[in-house]
Amino acid sequence: MNSQVIKLSRLYLPALFICMLLISACENSLNDIQKIASKEENRPISRSTGVDVIYSDSAKVKAHLTAPLMIEFEDTPKPYKEMPKGVKIIFYDADLKESGNIVSDYAVQREKENLIEFRKNVVATNAKGQIFKSEELIYNMTAKKMHSSKPVEIISPNGDVVDGVGFDSNETFYPWHIDHMTGVFHVNEKEVQ
Repeated sequence: MNSQVIKLSRLYLPALFICMLLISACENSLNDIQKIASKEENRPISRSTGVDVIYSDSAKVKAHLTAPLMIEFEDTPKPYKEMPKGVKIIFYDADLKESGNIVSDYAVQREKENLIEFRKNVVATNAKGQIFKSEELIYNMTAKKMHSSKPVEIISPNGDVVDGVGFDSNETFYPWHIDHMTGVFHVNEKEVQ
């Protein structure tokens, strides 16, 4: 009887070991397939170079966007367009005069939220010549509002400099509001007396 148990154990143990290997191999394959599928989900749909887009409302030009590269991601729950090599947007008033512009090293346009997030070396200018600098600026296209929660600096044409953390304004960048504001202001002594 012992010899039969030994024979059966020699026969079944290797078979059991092989089955365990096959089961674990299948499990790894399923994990690999899930990883590949998740990567496929985030693949870009299209890549455009030399992008030049005019935004209009009621046949009136409102803005002009240019970017060296735009990558569209449509097969996600929240589709977006990424501009990894920078972007420039020029805003126009009713008379087609430039009312402001924004330049940044990186931007993401979120379709469903109707937002454009500008990041890295964001520089914006308004019609008064004031220059806004930050590492972040969020443009809500529906509300036509700009805001940032990062440190900001605004430089006026006369040399005044305002710093703070947090910023909000309309799309013309005037008037604007900065939280925790400090600044350097030039005062003409003759006008003060």
